[in-house]
Amino acid sequence: MEKSEILQKLPYAQPFLFVDELLEVNENRTSGTYSFPEDSYFYKGHFKEHPVTPGVILTECMAQIGVVCLGIFLLKDQKTADFKVALSNANVDYFLPVFPGEKVKVISEKVYFRFNKLKCKVKMFNAEEKLVCKGEISGMIKS
Repeated sequence: MEKSEILQKLPYAQPFLFVDELLEVNENRTSGTYSFPEDSYFYKGHFKEHPVTPGVILTECMAQIGVVCLGIFLLKDQKTADFKVALSNANVDYFLPVFPGEKVKVISEKVYFRFNKLKCKVKMFNAEEKLVCKGEISGMIKS
């Protein structure tokens, strides 16, 4: 399955799509990038004078690239365009802020995929390759 096909099958749209590019995807890992637009809706109220990307949005970005994209790849042999996704668990530690306009890279490694539940160890890095956050995210992915 081509990376562009995976992106087309994502069940998200703007303003809640947090994947710009898939760099790598295989049976055990995925990586991709996203640049947070300076005019994103959540910056208007998340620290009025000094906007910062909310942790829940960072987690969502990690889940979309690290779990959902990998899950779509793992289900590539199922002939459907419709994927249902439910986040079942996220345990994330945050180390650095992400500011408006910043580009991040997400790297995910599969822990297990069985009974349509995918669990991954996911890390996010900023453009300086410093660790922004890391954790384990699980989700149910069904076609």
